[in-house]
Amino acid sequence: MRIGQLLGTGRSADVYAIDEAWVLRRYRDNSDATPELAVMSYLSACGYPVPRLGPNPATATPSDLVLQRLTGPTMLESLLSGALAEDEGGAMLAGLLTDLHTIPARVSQDPEDRILHLDLHPDNVMLTPDGPVVIDWRTTAEGPPALDRAMSSLILAQVAVDPASPSAAGARSLLKALLPHLADQGGIPTPHLAQAKRRRATDSNLSPDELALIDEAADLISELDPGGRPRA
Repeated sequence: MRIGQLLGTGRSADVYAIDEAWVLRRYRDNSDATPELAVMSYLSACGYPVPRLGPNPATATPSDLVLQRLTGPTMLESLLSGALAEDEGGAMLAGLLTDLHTIPARVSQDPEDRILHLDLHPDNVMLTPDGPVVIDWRTTAEGPPALDRAMSSLILAQVAVDPASPSAAGARSLLKALLPHLADQGGIPTPHLAQAKRRRATDSNLSPDELALIDEAADLISELDPGGRPRA
């Protein structure tokens, strides 16, 4: 397999071109992508919008995934450019969470458990000509949907309370647009927000400055969405 140019880099992985149809995503820490592959295959079979999976060549390592090469901006890019309004983005994020949480768990025997993304935010949604596609399933797990709602909200809230972020005001507006939709899904119960805080606090990809914002971010969610009733 010939690997082409580097197309993008994230906190934990790099994406390389293979050809016009496929890309290779490779974890820099040599993490095993096999569990992620299994979940994405399951979600694709259930009709959820994830990148199509290509066959890994014989030269691939366990940290490699061959994925459909998507075209279009991320939701974040569209929000920053003004091509997508915050109210539209909030509705879209909520819809992607709702649709995901209709899919039964693949492994868990608990009938209440669902597939969770646990990192579903605007930079992990590609706006393709065929509609939004959710990427980066490294953190996927199975459990209560409320935890997924809490994680997405907490990630946005961390940006919203970051005084150094030029996107703080936009993130706050997006969060305010998202929370009423999440309230319709069951809201963000206090125990699940606390669990989301603990998960974020152990995320080795976060900087010390980001870790320091977790409590303030959670407070913002409680302020904007007390009992699922958002207020200014």
